[in-house]
Amino acid sequence: MCQSCYHCGEEVPVNTDFKVEILGQVRELCCPGCETVAQTIIESGLVSYYQYRTAPAEKANLVPEQLQALIHYDNQEVQNEFVRKSDQQSEVTLSLDGISCAACAWLIEKQLSHTAGVVQIRVNTTTNRALLIWNHTQTQLSTLLSAIHKLGYKAAPFEADQQEAAYHQMMKQYLYRLGIAGLATMQVMMLAVVLYLEVFGDLDPEFKNYFRWVSLIFATPVMLYSALPFYMNAWRSIRSKTLGMDVPVSIAMIFAYVASLIATVTEQGEVFFESISMFAFFLLVGRFLEMRARRKAAAASGNLLKLIPAMATTIEGEQTPVKSLQVGDKIRVLPGEHVPADGVITQGRVHIDESMLTGESVPVVKVIGDSVYAGTLNGEEAFVLEVSSSKADSMISNIVRLQDEAQLSKPKIAEIADVVARYFVGILLIIAAGTWFYWQKHQPDDAFWIMLAVLVATCPCALSLATPTALTCATSRMGNLGILLRKGHVFETLCKVNHLIIDKTGTLTHGDIEINDIRLFGQYSKQTALALAAALEAHANHPLARAFRPYLDSTIDIEAIENIIGSGVQGVYQNKAIKIGNAEFALSTHTDGKPNPEPNAIYLTLGDEHIATFYYQDPIRQEAVNFVEQFRSSGIKVTLLTGDSRQNAKLVADKIGIDTVISEAKPQDKLAYLQSCREDGVTMMIGDGVNDAPTLAGAHLSIAMGGGTDVAKASADMVLLGDRLDRILQARELALKTRRIIAENLAWSLGYNLLILPLAVSGLVAPYFAVVGMSASSIIVVSNSLRLLKEQGK
Repeated sequence: MCQSCYHCGEEVPVNTDFKVEILGQVRELCCPGCETVAQTIIESGLVSYYQYRTAPAEKANLVPEQLQALIHYDNQEVQNEFVRKSDQQSEVTLSLDGISCAACAWLIEKQLSHTAGVVQIRVNTTTNRALLIWNHTQTQLSTLLSAIHKLGYKAAPFEADQQEAAYHQMMKQYLYRLGIAGLATMQVMMLAVVLYLEVFGDLDPEFKNYFRWVSLIFATPVMLYSALPFYMNAWRSIRSKTLGMDVPVSIAMIFAYVASLIATVTEQGEVFFESISMFAFFLLVGRFLEMRARRKAAAASGNLLKLIPAMATTIEGEQTPVKSLQVGDKIRVLPGEHVPADGVITQGRVHIDESMLTGESVPVVKVIGDSVYAGTLNGEEAFVLEVSSSKADSMISNIVRLQDEAQLSKPKIAEIADVVARYFVGILLIIAAGTWFYWQKHQPDDAFWIMLAVLVATCPCALSLATPTALTCATSRMGNLGILLRKGHVFETLCKVNHLIIDKTGTLTHGDIEINDIRLFGQYSKQTALALAAALEAHANHPLARAFRPYLDSTIDIEAIENIIGSGVQGVYQNKAIKIGNAEFALSTHTDGKPNPEPNAIYLTLGDEHIATFYYQDPIRQEAVNFVEQFRSSGIKVTLLTGDSRQNAKLVADKIGIDTVISEAKPQDKLAYLQSCREDGVTMMIGDGVNDAPTLAGAHLSIAMGGGTDVAKASADMVLLGDRLDRILQARELALKTRRIIAENLAWSLGYNLLILPLAVSGLVAPYFAVVGMSASSIIVVSNSLRLLKEQGK
């Protein structure tokens, strides 16, 4: 039997779960609109409406209209563009409007984390974005967006163009507010000169009161319009029972205005209209400059998404929206165009500029079967692309998402600073009240001024900005270096590393292995031996396996193929066991005693017969010697950990200058070695293969080469997209500088508050100096963080 909505009386659709407790019972509702209205009625203390109503209410139109638009975000086709899904969980990056400090972020995180279905919510105050993960079987995205709206903030899925438009609109409003405050300040200050200095001689009381009324007229628009953002932020905080940074500022301005208004009406006491106007003007100047600086810090990752074009060209030459592309669609990418979607080349041989991903300006040659990524730049030849992922799952979107995640991570000292900043506002209000009571007894004429100075001067805005701005700038620089951060602890751990553990093939060497010689032992020809080896290696994902791809022969049929990671590949060919791999694996049953492996050799056996030995070459990376030397000179131990033979490992280690070599190590051996090193210090592992994945996952800090396997990259904390080892040196330098700048920011903000507080309480700081000091401290912290963006790549 269908149930009626308790609010409007309409039928409650199936598979919905909108409920509100009304008059002691949980009532079924038909939609988010009725749920929101009913909840508002209850929270406003108007539950008697439901007791005495004579008919159901009209169907709620999701008050207000913007809430109606949120339902569209539950549409599956709409979500495909920005929501990433796995099993029962969905993940989205949101743009937030109205966030001004760490208290805002804490409030949103606190409220939503207790909402049913929310797995995780993390807010970045620098980029005004949030990472939201929820269980889509328990709640809908529109419900969560509505919850954020009810807190007083606006939220929508992050889109670079829309956020930029919103930013410009907000900055335009700030300029309007700033202009009105500036004009009013100039006028009121002229009147203040007349009132306080009486430059025209003794003024009659009538003229003094006239100038006060004129000052009131100029100051009122400042209070009602220019200072509105501070009141809104303060009201959000108070309504949610928290204390944000704008609470003391708003209290100071409202107190000063009310006191001045009373003094003007009663013609008794002092007026503070010039202080009110100056407060608003200087605060808006500081907030305006701070927002511009934070925008500069946050723009880098968002700008990546702008490289994805809005339209794509179909095979027939027609234009189609990129957001409508589906996996499997084929499109044509014209010369000089940005690639519109991640995909695989199905026709053509082209040069692709991947500098936006890797930091390398030299175009990369791509042929049929190679992957290309959205936002990269096509060269001078057109090609056909088969779409392999949606925009939400594209490489660029993942980079932006992972950068946002990394920016949300904070060092422990910064987490303490955020807690201190939250409680400091409450302590500040108590100190301000105590200051007023003290000076009211000893010097009542100055008590109000001194209290205002305490409220404004000591607002801990700089303290809440100290870490997020630095991490945002540093993460942006990492992206410019071609390094993708996957975990948030990278900056903190990278500074502490004292043991570098590095793989050989594909890491210290290029991994572009070529077969340069073959030695035959049986009846099979060179062509057949290569074809057999290629058929086996086709089931492995290792640089050495890729060297055999040109020799694949579809007529070779090998059964029961098994990949023995760290050793080789085996199978059954013509009812005989066939193996390819290292000497210990492939020749163990073909020699008396332990096999004697040769350098840079791989062995192929069939049944009891040793068919061939393949000799290969893998050139060492040009920057590898300097890379290892730099780490060693910094006092960091370097170990070569490889599954290759001792001869091959020793050959590379001697050329590069590595003393400690662990060779012929299987994945479990690598992991065991790493675990034995963990107690002695902080380890950093660099690798690229499947056999490196367990070690990468188990290291304190792990880096996967961009050209390595997907398994390795999924296990790592960082991905080196351009495969240049010297970028890791620059990353470590950047991490050290980031730690230093965070420490400088925290030292400055804490030092400023500890210094200004006793001065303000003592009455030695004028209110206008307090405003300038508070704004300047925030700007200094943000500007200091922006120095990280000026680091030049080598």
